[in-house]
Amino acid sequence: MNKIIKITCMPALAILMSSCHIYNKYQLPQDNPVAAEYRQAVENQDSTGLAYLGWREIFTDPTLQKYIEQALNNNTNLENAKLNVDMARAQLQGAKLSYFPSLAFTPNGGTASYGGSHMNWSYTLPLAANWEIDVFGKILNRKRSAKASLEQTMAYEQAVRSQIVTGVATTYYSLVLLHQQLDLSKRTASIWKDQVATMEQLKEAGNTTEAAVVQSRANYYNILASIPDLEQQITVVNNSLSVLLNTYPNDWEVSSNLDVSIPSEAISGVPMSYLATRPDVVAAERSLATAFYAVSSAHANFYPSLSISAQGGFTNLLGSIITNPGKWFIQLAGSLSAPLFARGQNIANLKVAKAQQEQAINNFENTVMNAAADVSDALVKIDKSSEKTRLVDLQVAELEKSVEYTNELFILNHQTSYLEVLTARSSLLQAQLASLSTRHARTSALISLYQAVGGGR
Repeated sequence: MNKIIKITCMPALAILMSSCHIYNKYQLPQDNPVAAEYRQAVENQDSTGLAYLGWREIFTDPTLQKYIEQALNNNTNLENAKLNVDMARAQLQGAKLSYFPSLAFTPNGGTASYGGSHMNWSYTLPLAANWEIDVFGKILNRKRSAKASLEQTMAYEQAVRSQIVTGVATTYYSLVLLHQQLDLSKRTASIWKDQVATMEQLKEAGNTTEAAVVQSRANYYNILASIPDLEQQITVVNNSLSVLLNTYPNDWEVSSNLDVSIPSEAISGVPMSYLATRPDVVAAERSLATAFYAVSSAHANFYPSLSISAQGGFTNLLGSIITNPGKWFIQLAGSLSAPLFARGQNIANLKVAKAQQEQAINNFENTVMNAAADVSDALVKIDKSSEKTRLVDLQVAELEKSVEYTNELFILNHQTSYLEVLTARSSLLQAQLASLSTRHARTSALISLYQAVGGGR
């Protein structure tokens, strides 16, 4: 009869535990459209996509590569992120070791004398083992949760790495832009200085007025006045780059190239596959797994814990009798502890774990949406800045002709006023500065896109 009851109860107990999801492995929510699209993207990831391109393939400038390498080697934030990964890996190893018995060697000894009696030493040299049998999945869920936490920490490390790579690149190209603006301003100032000399000669020859000479000098000084501002900005950006490289302030060498080249096929559309490799999205998805196993652990707390202990060793104390020589001994025991009076607390913990799981789902959706917006913003900026660069370059070409024609009309033929010459030169300078800015904007957008997809490996 007892055998029949056991045979009947065991499947029922297995079904009961299965219905509480104690042993279930984490899967993305089936009824969530964002999660479903993410799952499909993970299954169809393209290892040749933008997110998988190494930073050396994107940033080919040798000087910039040297700075990025230095930042990755010296940055303390990245070092801390690596240490967090090491800690998470150690915690996972500890969770795996929970499957094995714990061993302890606790030798002890003592003696006593009563009323002058002879002192007999007693001693025990025991080796104790304790083993928790994972019948209800408590250790299993702890191990799975630790693995998800490790993967989440690794995603955070990649996020820090990506921020460092793109941060150095962004600062570097800002420095390139400022140096080009400074060079353009100095060259323009030199031209305007010659213009002042020409105007003075024309005045002496009676071909222009003092007002035109004064205007030319004023505009020359205006260009000179912009140079200290640019030099100050260069110093500030140099200091920012020094911080990223974790070194003292320095005047950093830069190239004169503002272009970053990314294959056009890698920057079209906003596929979910881009987002599936982004570190913060991966971390948010792994937090879903951690929350899932927290719920499973909360369910498992309703069930008893089964432990087996064993103790063996050598002793001369048998009961209340001291014998010499001593004897070997062994003890075996099993214990089953059930939560009789903690049900209310367990129910509360389960409710908290389920609420945290819902929060994790909401955070995951929000992270995906923000990531999609970042990628979309970068793609639009790339497209529009490229279009603007083309148009500004056309403007520069026309204004260069305008400056040439107005100079010729003013100096050789006296058929126009100096105001037209001044206007043409000012417009040309503004267009040349705008051309530099739009090229820098496109480069910045490409860097932003590379970071938005989690690049920087």
